[in-house]
Amino acid sequence: MFTYEFLQNYWWFVVSLLGAILVFLLFVQGGNSLIFTLGRNEQERSLLINSTGRKWEFTFTTLATFGGAFFASFPLFYSTSFGGAYWIWLLILLSFVLQAVSYEFQGKLGNLLGKRTYQVFLVLNGFLGPFLLGAAVATFFNGSNFVVNKTNMSSVMMPVISRWGNAWHGLDACLDPWNLILGFAVFFLARLLGNLYFINNIDDAQLQPRLRRRLLVDTVPFLLFFLAFVIRTLLKSGFAVDPQTGRIFMEPYKYLHNFLQMPVVSVLFLTGVAGVLFGLGKSIFCNRYNKGIWFAGIGTVLTVLALFLCVGYNHTAYYPSNLDLQSSLTLANSCSSPFTLRTMAIVSVLVPFVLAYIVYAWRSIDKKKLTRTELEEEHGY
Repeated sequence: MFTYEFLQNYWWFVVSLLGAILVFLLFVQGGNSLIFTLGRNEQERSLLINSTGRKWEFTFTTLATFGGAFFASFPLFYSTSFGGAYWIWLLILLSFVLQAVSYEFQGKLGNLLGKRTYQVFLVLNGFLGPFLLGAAVATFFNGSNFVVNKTNMSSVMMPVISRWGNAWHGLDACLDPWNLILGFAVFFLARLLGNLYFINNIDDAQLQPRLRRRLLVDTVPFLLFFLAFVIRTLLKSGFAVDPQTGRIFMEPYKYLHNFLQMPVVSVLFLTGVAGVLFGLGKSIFCNRYNKGIWFAGIGTVLTVLALFLCVGYNHTAYYPSNLDLQSSLTLANSCSSPFTLRTMAIVSVLVPFVLAYIVYAWRSIDKKKLTRTELEEEHGY
């Protein structure tokens, strides 16, 4: 049978893959952030909203699945981060709730807030969702302010294993400029993916030139923020784990060492970056090319997957504590029991079938490009 260590690594891979797919699906949020930037009249804004409206459930479902998989496989992370840094997660959840409400009610007659208010909600979700998720993920590399004490399990009065070290409860992630840098990188990446999706999904002669011009504008800040975060991460000290004792210590160039010592992860990362750059470059310089979302999308999944694997594998603390180094969470000290991981591993055999259904549903929805005529003939948001 599979060893406990194998199951830990397997479930970190599953969680990492779900996180990578989630970042790709943030193209919905990125597209919504461009509603007023690209849409010069109500009809054009309706085109953009109905384009992302065909896919918003995929993002919401993947976010819930990502959280559920994390909870089941690494419950100590879930209780520490979701239970301690709850303000940042509540803001993320609230932004996605605003999105769902906006799609549901903006087109209904007699809504009290008016259609434009709901469109503003979509723009808020388009910024807050990617930005805050990026800032939260950056804490995997930069650390958070929590303390873990497993001896509290035996306490009758307060059996709380982990506690947050300040009253900010997650908002302190926004006080670290490097967390903000990754937040902005994810935000601009989401905008680029949303733009590429519009180019692929909307057939409109007036919008298309505008979409490609905006693509170039957002590529520059994305590259600046992303490269700054990656270079700094490769050069900084990381949170290493002694495999014999479980002791956590700071290792110079830890994440660079991880990439060098795990060549498969390095190949994934470089292939992913190349895919994103190819999708962006060809879409910017070839006016008739509309397949950039697939190269950039797959590239995004590979890049984010590699970053997650880099921060969790090779004896690395994936959720480090800045208050107490030994409280940092690793795959070994934060995972579920062997029985739970083994049982879930059996259930995870269904994941490829779910992904196949998503692909089928996606292709069925996108058989025809979205046009102004189609928007007038069919039900829209």
